[in-house]
Order: sequence, then structure tokens, then C-alpha cells
Amino acid sequence: GVDSSVAAALLKNQGYDVFGIMLRLWSEPGQSTNGQNRCCSPESITRARQVAAMLDIPFYVLDAKNVFHESVVSFFIDKYSSGVTPNPCLECNKNIRWGHLLEKSLAMGASHLATGHYARVDKRGDKWFLLRGSDQNKDQSYALSMIGQKELKHTLFPIGKYTKNKIRDLAKQFDLPVAERQESQDLCFLADRNYRRFMHQYAPKSMKPGPITNSKGEKIGDHKGLPLYTIGQRKGIGISAKEPLYVLEKNMSTNTLIVDKHSKLGKNHLSVNKVNWISGDPIHKNFRAKVQLRYTARAISAWILPKNDKELNIKLDKPINDITPGQAAVFYQNDSCLGGGIIIT
Repeated sequence: GVDSSVAAALLKNQGYDVFGIMLRLWSEPGQSTNGQNRCCSPESITRARQVAAMLDIPFYVLDAKNVFHESVVSFFIDKYSSGVTPNPCLECNKNIRWGHLLEKSLAMGASHLATGHYARVDKRGDKWFLLRGSDQNKDQSYALSMIGQKELKHTLFPIGKYTKNKIRDLAKQFDLPVAERQESQDLCFLADRNYRRFMHQYAPKSMKPGPITNSKGEKIGDHKGLPLYTIGQRKGIGISAKEPLYVLEKNMSTNTLIVDKHSKLGKNHLSVNKVNWISGDPIHKNFRAKVQLRYTARAISAWILPKNDKELNIKLDKPINDITPGQAAVFYQNDSCLGGGIIIT
């Protein structure tokens, strides 16, 4: 894409010895063109080769289908089947880009892994810090919150100080063939962008119909399988009511979807586990931070209340409507990403 291509061009201009790597990832057989993941379709590989040739850098395609399926696709299926709404991009960054790809890159003689992410990395003393990208509308530090010191010391984000518009301008200046290429916001392995169809095909046992109740426990309808719904959802519930109804909760033990009107939705506290501290040093005392609960959500002020190294509670200054188990809660002080964890409740 344009971001990784400009990142490579900037490094080449700065005198770095650069080589390009593209990973071939798992995709659904028969669902996409030539059965290819959109991140590594034949067209994408051809474009990447063209960019590498223009920059006069070596280019390699590495097979990562199995590790991607194990770390990302199976994770996606398992989490949706268990009733939570996962963020597979965080798993991909942790296990594929800064796991498999970084390991392969270092083995091939690289000192750093450079990507086209809108984020920044800074060394202060003996610690590496993950900072938000300068373009607030494109910042991707949320999706990078599960990596740590051993990854950051080998990481470069060449475009992190630029805006997206500036990157497109630079692509034109470098005469790169990807300058006007549109970016995809969808999960790369969902060929038709339909996760409901995907779950029906790959986890049919999890798609068990059951009752829909209101918050009083009164049955008002039937759902088509809990993985098809997410907290805060309004459209697609399939119930007519005087007021719009929203998903409040998914009770996996009784296979019940609980819905009610908007006023019942908001809450200001959540529990988080699997916490990753980017500094490598867990914080044990309560502290103030800004918390981001979804990739595109605005960060809001909160108290962070650690329980132990890997678990904490968060008390938000004001209630919000879509605290979603399975998503990441990522905490910041100023532009610095301190880390994140997975929302339990």
C-alpha cells in the first residue's frame, strides 16, 4: 500500500539498507479471487514488486498462512463463539507482524522492522516509548498496544510524523504507482466482508438460536445466535418496538440476548485482563489516564485501578454506551501509550 511504500522510500533516502517483505496470509478457499487474502492478492504482490524495483531494493514473499490461521483466524472464531467481540488486528500485530515477521526479518539480517503505521517510537533513557501518530485522524497506536520493549527496540515508523495527505504527496513525489490507491478498512481474511456468513460456515455450533429478553427478564423475541450481536448494537436485532432497542448483554450460560432502551445502556466501569505494559514495568498504584475503548473511539478520562500485573479495573469519568467485552482498553498519558488489555465486563 501507499503507507508502507512511502516508508520504504523515506528510509532508502535516509541511507538505510532496505529490503521488502510481504507475507502470504490465509484466506477462505473459493471465497475470494484466486482464493487470496486481500492483503496479499496477486495484484498486491505485483504492485509491491513494482515499488521495490523502482526503489531498487530486494523483495521477498514469505508464506505465513498457517501461523496466521492459528494466531488470528482461529482466535477470531473462538472469541466470537464464546460471545465476545474480538479485535483480530491486535492479535495480528502482536503475533504476526511483531512476532513471525520480526523474527524472520532479524534472521535475514535486518536490524529493524519498519512498517507504514501511523505511530511513533521514541527512546528515553533505557526505555522505548510508543507514541500516537502525529495525524490524529490516522493514529494506529491503539492497534499496537500489545507489543513491548523487545519489539519496539527493533521498530521504525517512518511515516508516523506525517499526515495521510502528506504521505500521498510524498508518494507522488517519489513517483510510486500506489500514490492514489485506496486503503481497505475491513478484515483481510473475510473475502465478502461478512463475518456473520463466515461464522455460520466455520462455527455453526455457536449459531444456536435462543430467547431475547428485556432487562426485566421478559421474553420479547428470539435471536439467531449470540455471535451475531455485539454490545450497543441497535440495527439487526429483529424486534419491532415503540422505542429503539439496544443490545445490553449476552448471557452465554442461558443463550439469552438481553436488550432494552437506550437509557439502560451506559456504564462507567469495566474490568480488564491480559494487560500489556509497554514499559515492561507494571504500575501498581491507581493513576489517571485517557482510555480508548475502540480503534476509532475518542479517548476519555478515567481512573486506572490495578489489581495485579495483568488485571485492572477502569472507572470512567462519564458513562459510555458500548463497552464491549473482547475489545481492547488502551490507556494513554498525553501522546504516550502506556499499554492495554482486553475488556472482560
